[in-house]
Amino acid sequence: MNNGDNTAIFSTDIGFIALNGSVKIKILDFLKGGCRSFDEIVQHTGKAKSTISVHLNDLKSQNLLEEATDVHDKRKKVYFLKCQYVACSQEPGMKHYGEMLEVIGSPDMNSFGCLKCLFHAVQYGFRAHGVNCDPIMRKIGNDVGASLSRNFVSNEKGQILKEMMAFWEEHDIGSFKVLSHDPIKIAVHNFFDCRSIPIKEKTLCSFAQGVFEGVFKEKLGIECIMQMLGKCDDDCDACHFQMILL
Repeated sequence: MNNGDNTAIFSTDIGFIALNGSVKIKILDFLKGGCRSFDEIVQHTGKAKSTISVHLNDLKSQNLLEEATDVHDKRKKVYFLKCQYVACSQEPGMKHYGEMLEVIGSPDMNSFGCLKCLFHAVQYGFRAHGVNCDPIMRKIGNDVGASLSRNFVSNEKGQILKEMMAFWEEHDIGSFKVLSHDPIKIAVHNFFDCRSIPIKEKTLCSFAQGVFEGVFKEKLGIECIMQMLGKCDDDCDACHFQMILL
């Protein structure tokens, strides 16, 4: 969940919580897939039952998860999330942020579009100050996708994708190609000019990922994730995603 970073930040009903413990973060990551029993959590983490019991109590006290009685076995408890994963820490890096600010201060900004450049600058700015905001960008992408879905008429996967393609082209969002319909595999090209803006590090994959998830969840009434296939970097031509049903 936090990709080896030192601290993960979660949003709860009572505010933000920052966690440093890798076991606690691993538990919360496991619960993203739904309710889990105590024994399942123990098996997943590989830790002693007494250790997991302490961690679960700590997470409950921080309002990060909740305990309930298993409907299939009243003697057992299950645990589920009460939080949203927001961000994690990373080593600060000013280089790409500085490069983006140089673009904004040059005539090149006109060719890329002012709003797109500012959007990229916000992403690079977070990273420059040691915050990897991919999780919250994905969540925002989910919300944006759910709202965008109101522009689409169809409730069938193939037709939804066709409507999305036309919408993206009309509004200069980028483009994507459907590689497979079963399962759905998509190659996203130049999302918000991420390929043409001359910055080495790419930042918008998680946002694009969330947009697709939001559209499909809203239009199809399913729980799914768009799993990224491979690592997005300066050498790749597109971001590849595959739908995984939950």
